[in-house]
Amino acid sequence: MLNNIKKTRSRKVRRGVQKGVIHIQASFNNTIITVTDVRGQVILWSSAGACGFKGTRKSTPFAAQAAAENAIRASIDRGLKQAEVMTSGPGPGRDTALRAIRRSGITLNFVRDVTPMPYNGCRPPRKRRV
Repeated sequence: MLNNIKKTRSRKVRRGVQKGVIHIQASFNNTIITVTDVRGQVILWSSAGACGFKGTRKSTPFAAQAAAENAIRASIDRGLKQAEVMTSGPGPGRDTALRAIRRSGITLNFVRDVTPMPYNGCRPPRKRRV
């Protein structure tokens, strides 16, 4: 009889955080901003595609700025005051997104580039025969 009792938990739990980590993933096609707490649990995220940009306009610096402002506005509402920024990827929106975060008024502890760099990389494609 005790097996039928289920614990119900609400799916969406709004966590207020004071310190967090802002991850900027800038690819050539999109820019994704993820705000996590210091343990790495995602609080909220935003991207250029989620802000309404489609196609090639997603990969512009302006779209990255809009995504960053969107994420920062929501995280300030949750109570974020201090943050660390981790940027990764070679995309065109990484600097603009960082500039938007700097303007927002959140205290940045440090900014780190965590783009993965290959030591030797993949095997190159075979030589083309014409």
